[in-house]
Parts: sequence; C-alpha cells; structure tokens
Amino acid sequence: MNSKILIVDDEKNIVELSRLYLEREGFLTVFAYDGEEAIRLFGKEEPDLVILDIMLPKADGWQVCREIRKISQTPIIMLTAKTDTFDKVLGLELGADDYMTKPFEPKELVARVKAVLRRSETKTENEKKEVTFPNLSINLENYELKINGITVDTPPKEIELLYFLAQNPNKVYTREQLLDKVWGFDYYGDSRTVDVHIKRLREKLEAAHENWQLKTVWGVGYKFEVK
Repeated sequence: MNSKILIVDDEKNIVELSRLYLEREGFLTVFAYDGEEAIRLFGKEEPDLVILDIMLPKADGWQVCREIRKISQTPIIMLTAKTDTFDKVLGLELGADDYMTKPFEPKELVARVKAVLRRSETKTENEKKEVTFPNLSINLENYELKINGITVDTPPKEIELLYFLAQNPNKVYTREQLLDKVWGFDYYGDSRTVDVHIKRLREKLEAAHENWQLKTVWGVGYKFEVK
C-alpha cells in the first residue's frame, strides 16, 4: 500500500509543488494550510509521514508537532525558512525526525521522505524494542524511559540516542556518526545537536547510574560505558 503524506504549509505553491513531486513517486497526499486543520486531518487521515511548516496561522508548527507527539510517533519533517541552530534543536527536541529549510529542491524533499520512512519501517520491523541495565530501562515500543523504576518524560530523539548508545555498550561514536545513526544520513544538522541531547540525558540519568554512564571520549565523541 502506498504511503500517505500530510503536507502542512500556508504557502499554496509549496504545497502544490510538494504534492506534485510526491505523487509522481507514487505517494498519496493530503494537505492543510493552517495548524488547526493539520491536527484535525492528522486524526482523520492517519498519514504515514508529516511535512510540517513552522510558521502557520491558527496554530504554529511547534504546537502541531506537540499535539501529534502526544498520540503518535509518526515521522515528521519540519519545513521552514528559519535556519538558526536553536530552531533546529527545538524541532528535534519536540520529536521531529528531520529538518529542511526553504528554499528547497523538491527532489531532495522526496529523497528525505523516502529515507525517513525507510528508517521508520526498519525500526518497526527489525529492532529489539527494549534495553535494560540496573536502574535503567529504555523502551522503543512505547518510547518510555524508566530510571530507578520511575517513568521520566523524555523527548523521542533523546530516547533514540540513548537507546542506540546503550545497544552498543563501550563503543565510541563521533558526533557525526551519531547524527548519521540516530537522525539519519540525510540530516544536515549541526553536531552541537548531539551535545545538547547528551547534556539533557545526563541530567536525567545523574542519580541512577552505578555500573554504567554516558561518557565523553575527549577529541572523539561519546559512548555508553558499562563497567
């Protein structure tokens, strides 16, 4: 069955151009021009992926992303004119899977849609869903992090990053490798994104680790060290 893409942008020419290229590749499309309509259509149409602009009338892209993440882990690609690292990090913190800036090449958008869907399908089909250590449980089935038996509210990308490192204990990864493995090869983000996520994870994990820790390997990157 062909994947269904929800396109959300208040610029009709961008919606039409995106729709044209996606449908040419065999995708089904639905679209909304404001945030409120996007939230309504998401519940009605149950798309496989959302292309989401940030600057929207009625409810902005941040709000739409939050509402979607309350009920679903459907992949989201943020599409916006903003280029600041802060905006990129915020979008990823809220649970976006990728980030594109305008103007963009429609062919690149299609390539990113395919890549994000591939990663999502691979996770669903192939990954073991839970990793556990003393005082720590990371569950990708329901995107739940438990520390000392207590569920800790954690953004999806933080959970995915911790899950990946914990699945590969004592192996060192550079920031670029982590961007590749967790965000995907098509994410052209700033490597500081990884630092921000590691810092926030450490704040959550600080009171729990005994025989394991998120460790910085200076001049290289990070690892999940198990003693």
